[in-house]
Amino acid sequence: MFLALRDLRFARGRFALIGAVVAMIAVLGVILSGLASGLADSGISALRGLPVSHLAFDESASGELFSRSTVTQGTWQKWAAQPGVRKAEPLGQQLIHAQLAGPGAKQLDLAVFGVEPTGFLAPSPTSGKPLSEAGADGVLISKDIVKEGVHVGDRLTVGQTGTPVTVVGTIGHASFGHVGAVYAPLPLWQKLRYGLPGKVPAAAARQATVVALQLASSADTAAIDRKLGTKTVDRAGAYAASPGYTAESSTMTLIRGFLYAISALVVGAFFTVWTIQRRQEIALLKAMGASTGYILRDALAQVTAILLAGTVAGTAVGLALGGAMNGSAPFSLQTGQVTLAGILLIVLGLAGAAAAVRRVTKVQALTALGANR
Repeated sequence: MFLALRDLRFARGRFALIGAVVAMIAVLGVILSGLASGLADSGISALRGLPVSHLAFDESASGELFSRSTVTQGTWQKWAAQPGVRKAEPLGQQLIHAQLAGPGAKQLDLAVFGVEPTGFLAPSPTSGKPLSEAGADGVLISKDIVKEGVHVGDRLTVGQTGTPVTVVGTIGHASFGHVGAVYAPLPLWQKLRYGLPGKVPAAAARQATVVALQLASSADTAAIDRKLGTKTVDRAGAYAASPGYTAESSTMTLIRGFLYAISALVVGAFFTVWTIQRRQEIALLKAMGASTGYILRDALAQVTAILLAGTVAGTAVGLALGGAMNGSAPFSLQTGQVTLAGILLIVLGLAGAAAAVRRVTKVQALTALGANR
């Protein structure tokens, strides 16, 4: 690394400039990773938290499946009797408007999940009472709703009919479609879903949105779907049913892809110019007996040092900025995503630089003697 270290020492300004550019790209990489993870978490964290392996939708549902799917009591009862099915329960889902009772009448948007109070879908509260002890109008709210100023014991009027509900407990972070999650007994969800005051009619009382499943590996979902008229997807496959999730994920992936492509072009362009400016030194090394492989390794070691330094510095700054953003935006720093962003920046930067320093192989030793070719 003789030539690489010499260049780094005597052209500090130029290398500091490209290092700063790499650091800024690393900062953007960390911020975009945090935004992508935060948007995904805000859109599907309630689905991630469900203790299920699969969800069975109505076979006629398409697109945003939750808003277009309805299953009946007979469907989830038949699913429970199929081979390979460990558990099957109804799950209701509805995005709905609510209002906090009392002075100010704060307006809220809720993602209401209807579950059997004693079933496996009912979450364990972090404070207050579980749904099994809540009564007919009791609900559990996520901490996303707590941040809106709602607390245990508060009363909400929900839906067009102004159905009153009581907050009996809280759970951790859970949201769906960027709206805080609320867990309600299935009969209460049915009342809210169909906008029915008073007692729920028998037909509505036998309906839900999907069948939540815990399946063994031996379960033949395709055969059961054909038999029962459902469309079964695994839990990860159901993420696309969250409003806007697919579009948001595709957009963030595209933006990050462009960022890393730009990083490769920027690093490649810099080292293309730098290699052209060093032709005399490279030719002299070849005239002294240095092999092309030695010079290539020397140049790539120089690139690696700059990329590592810039990426580490930029990632540290990005993490500091991300820490300041937590809680004020849909932002979530995940170690795996941040690490991947840094690795991609280094690898693609090396790829761009490798394409640039291939010019080293074309430099002739005669150049050192003043030959014009």
